[in-house]
Amino acid sequence: MTAAMMVLVVLPALLAAAAVLDLISFRIPNAIPAAMIVLFLVFLLAALASGRAMSWNEAGWHVLAGTLGLLAGMALFAARWIGGGDAKLFAAASLWLGWDPLLEYALVASVLGGALTLALIALRRYPVPVLFTKQSWIVRLCDHEAGVPYGIALALGALAVLPGTDVFQIALQS
Repeated sequence: MTAAMMVLVVLPALLAAAAVLDLISFRIPNAIPAAMIVLFLVFLLAALASGRAMSWNEAGWHVLAGTLGLLAGMALFAARWIGGGDAKLFAAASLWLGWDPLLEYALVASVLGGALTLALIALRRYPVPVLFTKQSWIVRLCDHEAGVPYGIALALGALAVLPGTDVFQIALQS
């Protein structure tokens, strides 16, 4: 699998899967962030094989971003502001995006998460239309006691920031 295929197809597919699964089940399976981490390691090898390797220094900054993302996610999870899957998704996405875009990613995801939260607050003011009452995921989404499927904002934020990253440039050059 080429570096371009990983960054332009597989990573976005994993992010989209995380968003959709969080929307319909309020859960992000551990397999998705785990696959993203393994895919990053494979990406490093593919980039090396293509002649456009990431330096050890650059790779270290990506690992630092992922580690900081994990620590931040764990703190938010401990405060009960996000779910465990969200924390792991944030860490895995941060690994891919790297150090330089980390703040931008956090800000974009926060703005998207705020917009999602406001939309859900507005949606939850109204009863679920009878047409949708047989769809358990829609009923759960409209439940006043339910949380916010923040994985949607995290995935969209990562997709928004990805084109400005070094891994994206490496993928385009491979």
